[in-house]
Amino acid sequence: MTATKTQMQYGDPKAMIQQAAGVFAVCQQRNTTLNRLTGKMRKLEGAIATIKKQSSNHMPIVQAQDLGKGKGDEVVFNLINPSGGYPIMGSEIAQGKGVGVKLSEDRLRVNQARFPIDMGDVMSQIRSPVDLRRVGRPLAQQKMNDYIDQSILVHMGGARGFHDNIEWRVPVETHPGFKKIMVNRVKAPTKNRHFMAKAGGIDQLKVNAGEVDIASTDLLKMGTVDAVRAYIDQIALPPPPVQFDGDQAATDSPLRVMLLSPAQYSGFATDPAFRNFQAAASARARLAKDHPLFLGDAGLWQGILLVKMPKPIRFYAGDVLRYCAAYDSEVETDALVPAAFADKFAIDRAILLGGQALAQAFAASEHSGMPFFWSEEPGDHGDKLELLIGAILGMSKIRFAVDHGDEVQFTDHGVTVLDTAVPIIKPRG
Repeated sequence: MTATKTQMQYGDPKAMIQQAAGVFAVCQQRNTTLNRLTGKMRKLEGAIATIKKQSSNHMPIVQAQDLGKGKGDEVVFNLINPSGGYPIMGSEIAQGKGVGVKLSEDRLRVNQARFPIDMGDVMSQIRSPVDLRRVGRPLAQQKMNDYIDQSILVHMGGARGFHDNIEWRVPVETHPGFKKIMVNRVKAPTKNRHFMAKAGGIDQLKVNAGEVDIASTDLLKMGTVDAVRAYIDQIALPPPPVQFDGDQAATDSPLRVMLLSPAQYSGFATDPAFRNFQAAASARARLAKDHPLFLGDAGLWQGILLVKMPKPIRFYAGDVLRYCAAYDSEVETDALVPAAFADKFAIDRAILLGGQALAQAFAASEHSGMPFFWSEEPGDHGDKLELLIGAILGMSKIRFAVDHGDEVQFTDHGVTVLDTAVPIIKPRG
């Protein structure tokens, strides 16, 4: 009688594929603020098959999973530029008076990211009171999840900032591996999407004698959020509103999402009216099928959902803050955080999100046939073991050169940033 094999052997390729499917599913379902900014995958076929593996473009993060073998390592996306014009009335000749269609293009690349975990040797396994192999996988998974979330935050914010501790998986930009780790260029905010708190309201970023023209009193307050909403309501071609799946009020009461640093959120939450903002968020959640982004540390004010981000994009006294000085150029210029902020204040960046703010692409690995892969590699004749989790992905803030009729403006499509002063608990270092 032949025994039936019921368990996969160590290193079995099928086991690795099953594990890869598991870690990809866990990543897609991770319970984080940034993951909640991605919509459901579309289910379109036929003539629109090119986007059948793309998530909803009504959410800030648009995700594509259609890259694979033979499809290259690059995603190209286009914007149909808005156009003006008036109707042709009565019997007036319309032929030859059509308004042309102009496309703007942006693109991103994907690359492989891997986290190896040293599981020690046979003697380490014997001495340890825990099963090192059992704890290794969730440890690697958490590192990958953190890397993805932090990369999203940095790309949307247009800067890494200089807040740094052991929890960061993305190094500061002076690190030699920063550009490779980010895969695609981190783009400083375009001029028409970059603001700072000023005297209880907002103003475009200004520089005085090489330093950002901001005072320690320019904090995030209710009036600052009011000014942001007034700006959105009055400009041409604002960031498109976010539409949560099933939100019954999406058309009549459009929403944007503002990510606040913990320090910005803490300062804003001290406002006596903040409890009302939380109640408003909870009430709107019921119209959006109780989407989790509305719950917990969230407040709703003037059509802006205020949510705490996991890590601050922060600049300390003397740090470089990059900005675009002209509407029609992507050339970046350096300004310094005021030296007077030393040891007491910093600049934190709030991120206002509309639809189609960031594009995220996944490609299929040849190891697993899906974006994530998993490996266990023995060494030294089986005495040592190393685990590895990997993914093939990339992301980039969506930017177009938008024709406004009288001029072309480089525009971060769904992202506007707001720099404010924040008090810091202790100085860096």
